[in-house]
Amino acid sequence: MSDNPEHPRPAYEQASFLESEEARPLRILAEYLEPLDRFRRAGVHDTIVFFGSARLKPDDPLGHYYHDARELARLVTEWSKSLPSHAHRYVVCSGGGGGIMEAANRGAADAAGKTIGLNISLPREQRANPYVTRELLFEFHYFFMRKLWFAHLARALICFPGGLGTLDELTEILTLAQTRKLSRNIPVILYGTSYWKEILNLEALARHGMIDGADLDLFQFADEPVAAFEILKERLGAEPVASSPAFAHSHHRPQGGA
Repeated sequence: MSDNPEHPRPAYEQASFLESEEARPLRILAEYLEPLDRFRRAGVHDTIVFFGSARLKPDDPLGHYYHDARELARLVTEWSKSLPSHAHRYVVCSGGGGGIMEAANRGAADAAGKTIGLNISLPREQRANPYVTRELLFEFHYFFMRKLWFAHLARALICFPGGLGTLDELTEILTLAQTRKLSRNIPVILYGTSYWKEILNLEALARHGMIDGADLDLFQFADEPVAAFEILKERLGAEPVASSPAFAHSHHRPQGGA
């Protein structure tokens, strides 16, 4: 394309414009459309999302959580591969970084299955772990678009011990479930009963009337990979595949509503 000012480049070919403040809506939209295209081409139907600390290492005092996440992801992936389907079902998905995220992707790789990493660009660089399937490794700039993709394909969430980022992601999904903003239920498993009961006193929220008692049924606890896996199988079953991907659509108000 000529740089002659009489023949300027189209706006979509102008890097200076695409990186500008005015083009932010385009960059946000790109973080929706580009993953959408890749998920469709890869035949990914739905996911099992693993949340947890990036800081946990296999040899840490809490390193058993790393090994448990790896084993659970392996069990999920082996089960997924056994299902009769033209699409990839219940694909293990993580935030793509280290710690529990690495363990989940590593377990799926142990079972020779596809596995997703939704990595995020941070001031202190978070490097993607080497176990994510290359064509399913994504790099996000916007946290809210990354969280949309965690929820959009999720059929279940397993939340291992973690810090502020894990709490943010967990409460996002619990809020969507509580308010019924999604058209399907997303089972939530809090892995590590003693940890989560120390960190989250959700019973106190119910006691003080900040949530309904029934909201405590939005999640279950597990402490062993096999136990968590059995919960998943019981809650999910193996529904027939209608299309790919299987989005969790938002509920809409009836026509005429406010």
